Amino acid sequence: MPRPDVPKSRAPRSRARPADGASGALTPLRDGAQLFWTSEGAGAPAVLLCDGLGCDGFIWRYLEPALSQRHRVVHWHYPGHGRSPPPSETRAISIPRFADDAVAVLDAARVKRAVIIGHSMGVQVALEMHRRHRARVEALVLVCGSPGRPLDTFHDTTVLRSLLPLLRKATEALPQGVSALTRAAVRSGLALQVALHFEVNPELVHREDLEPYFAHLLAMDPRLFLRTMQAASVHSAEDHLSAVDVPTLVVGGDRDHFTPPWLSRRMAQAIPDAELCMVSGGSHTTPLEAPELVDRAVADFLRRRVSECHTGASPA
Repeated sequence: MPRPDVPKSRAPRSRARPADGASGALTPLRDGAQLFWTSEGAGAPAVLLCDGLGCDGFIWRYLEPALSQRHRVVHWHYPGHGRSPPPSETRAISIPRFADDAVAVLDAARVKRAVIIGHSMGVQVALEMHRRHRARVEALVLVCGSPGRPLDTFHDTTVLRSLLPLLRKATEALPQGVSALTRAAVRSGLALQVALHFEVNPELVHREDLEPYFAHLLAMDPRLFLRTMQAASVHSAEDHLSAVDVPTLVVGGDRDHFTPPWLSRRMAQAIPDAELCMVSGGSHTTPLEAPELVDRAVADFLRRRVSECHTGASPA
């Protein structure tokens, strides 16, 4: 059953980051793509972190080190994100392909089963993993995401979905120009100011926690960013929600404009025996805005709902 809304946390917090000693690897796939992943900590059940679009882990700044104190935590980068090289022009970009990629990472890490934690687009990837690779999924933690077609509900409008074809056409025609505009917006501080005023909760988030996202955005090919957005926009796992048969925690923020909170509530209602943690004051970056609260909610969920004796995690 859904959990009641949780009060927002304003307590001071440490500036924790994942340990510098986390091991990293680049795993080649049969189609020539390569996927970068890291492994930190030890203990069952193992955890796999799946990012959102255009992200390389900034959202896990607090949750990853907290989890690694008790669990082996594997974090990977989508093709063309972070330290994973861009895919070839012929490689299909789709949420099902990302789900298969995630399983390839689990294979490389020698993890048979894992708790899949997804943020934003990573929620779609996590649900698709359960649909396609049920035996590899121990449990699901779905954070600030939608089960599908997120552009249909972005800011509770379909404007972005309507604009996407035009954005893609302009970017494919003038990729360097779009990159230059992005650099100007980020380096001038405009992008950060827009985020602070319209997208995140400035009373809870720390500016330095958002800076890695914009730094990564500068390094990313805008064409790949929009192609990936297109892939997310046409995918839906909503039809699969009633078939989810593993312990599931849905985490949402009641000020999330990217994936409005009603999506989290509906998802928790549709998944059998799912739990809901709705963070008051949380936006799309809830794990950065209320890290202690989210850390506790995830740790408590894993302790209560996921039995270590049934995990297939290998030692780190």
